[in-house]
Amino acid sequence: MRKLLIGAVLLLVMVGALSHWRHRPLHPLPGVLAADVPEQVDLDPGTQLQRGDVTLTTRAHFDITARVLSRKDYSWSADADLVPEDLALGWGRMSDTDILAKIDITQSGRFYYWHVNEFPIPRREIETSSANMHMIPADAGVKRELEQVRQGQVVHIEGFLVDASRRDGWHWNTSMTRDDTGAGACELIYVESIGVVAP
Repeated sequence: MRKLLIGAVLLLVMVGALSHWRHRPLHPLPGVLAADVPEQVDLDPGTQLQRGDVTLTTRAHFDITARVLSRKDYSWSADADLVPEDLALGWGRMSDTDILAKIDITQSGRFYYWHVNEFPIPRREIETSSANMHMIPADAGVKRELEQVRQGQVVHIEGFLVDASRRDGWHWNTSMTRDDTGAGACELIYVESIGVVAP
């Protein structure tokens, strides 16, 4: 029994080490890596997609090239089946290594947090050039691609901003602007494709 327990612990340690190695951050050279703001084309009316008992209503076509500031995987929460991963993404000067070296970035509880001792760029630029985005993979292939994403990479994502709802009244709505902050400011993205642009 003791040997089995030790073996199980060692296996967990090895799996954790492998996951950490696969997702280790990259450190690109300084400079703006993703200059363009996200592109959004609002849809009225949208269409509905079904994911189990969740109805997704498309609100806008969404196209973004951005640097991954942080990633957070969710496997045990109630909404993990729908949204297994969040990406904190930055564009413009929020994709520059020199700027990001002066900003502490974390993710927790479906939120993205940042802290500075001294602002390297104006506060409002940080707020409007970065966002926490909830990823809904369109299929198993997209889910696998999302699982490979590493902090520091520049990724290109295409899909739809969506609102999610169930018949019991539960709902989760997407942000429709990059100008908001706080609760409700995250984008809920139905990801049809994702690819690494650099490095």
